[in-house]
Amino acid sequence: MKIGELARRSGLTAHTIRYYERIGLLPYADRDRSSQRDYDASILTWIEFLGRLKTTGMPIREMLRYAALREQGAGTEPERRAQLERHREQVRARIAELNACLLVLDTKIAGYADAENRIEDYDAHQRSRRNQPARTRQARAR
Repeated sequence: MKIGELARRSGLTAHTIRYYERIGLLPYADRDRSSQRDYDASILTWIEFLGRLKTTGMPIREMLRYAALREQGAGTEPERRAQLERHREQVRARIAELNACLLVLDTKIAGYADAENRIEDYDAHQRSRRNQPARTRQARAR
């Protein structure tokens, strides 16, 4: 497939694909007779995996390290696995941090909701008092 088709199917821009190829994240594409890049459809799986790594916060230098090991092929599996395991722990730590932040946000939002409910309750009470006839006070004996 040509670079435009790969861009459309992968969600990356043609510029990003060329950049990833230039820095070594993507293998160099075969060229057709007119010297245009011609990608195999299997590259989509690799691009999707790179996207997941990026989404989870893996730095490009680490993705490059993983890509280089992948390119070396058999024998690098233990090192690739170890790298992914380390990254997984970083992702888990980030998720825990985000969950703690989410708890703070939920608590703050609930506080605003409670305040709004108190105001609504107060306003409803005031409206019901206005709708009642005025009470007269009885004079006290002296």
